[in-house]
Amino acid sequence: MKRVTGLRSALVVVGAASLLVSTVVTAGASTTSGVYNAKDAAMVPAALKGTTLQVATDASYPPDEYFSGTTIVGFDLDLMKALATTLGLKYKENNVAFATIIAGIQGGRYQVGNSSFTPTLKRQKQVNFVDYYQAGEGVYVKRTSMFAFKGLQSFCGHIVAVEAGTIEQSDAQAIKCTGGKKVTVRIFQTQTQANTAVESGQADAGFLDSQVAGYVVATAKGIFKLSGQPVNVAPYGIATSKTATGLALAKALQAAMKTLVANGTYNAILKHWGAQSGEIPASKMILNGATS
Repeated sequence: MKRVTGLRSALVVVGAASLLVSTVVTAGASTTSGVYNAKDAAMVPAALKGTTLQVATDASYPPDEYFSGTTIVGFDLDLMKALATTLGLKYKENNVAFATIIAGIQGGRYQVGNSSFTPTLKRQKQVNFVDYYQAGEGVYVKRTSMFAFKGLQSFCGHIVAVEAGTIEQSDAQAIKCTGGKKVTVRIFQTQTQANTAVESGQADAGFLDSQVAGYVVATAKGIFKLSGQPVNVAPYGIATSKTATGLALAKALQAAMKTLVANGTYNAILKHWGAQSGEIPASKMILNGATS
């Protein structure tokens, strides 16, 4: 979403079809929450020890982050819990509009952005990223639709529903059509609203992250179907501020991610949510176009 540019040329799209597959999962947090690691915890900046991290999430993007009743759940939420446990940190999840998260981090309201961010070059200039997943952009339509997605040019002459502030929004708006056609991009504040637009016929297709498209289809009781194959596979990153404290926190989160990969917690969380298709072998820092 939350999603890709800038990094595309360095990413392999082979096998991307698997990223559209999603299984139906039972709502609720994973029982796997990580184990405290003193070495990783020692990397947490002193200014944050003993405080409660404010974490920003847009909870309208299942299976990554969404509401089950009054509780925010999803694999991003379980991962944040495991990271906090590993680092010995307290934290609070804040449900906010996706487009406001980076500004909130820059303004000091939140220490962490945990909401399926793609580390675009523009975003890398604003915040630090620690990668933890990869996803492509996928498309779904109504079950009865004749629309067939065969690449971004397929949207020419059609109405596309996207969530505000996402890479899908900017990608759809950037499409250059021929023959007098154009793409009509309808922008909604939440993914839930975009889904409703497709269901009601206000839009021909929904354009969003591939595993989320799969989840929307799998849980829609036959209303939707997937169309075509994913495009533009890229990482997801957890965001922190560009301050010295934010950079130190990012390094601690990266260390904790490596620990969760090594001890199997990371894989267990993704398996719980049917999201193993985007699993990565190791976490990297993504800063100003470089990884480490």
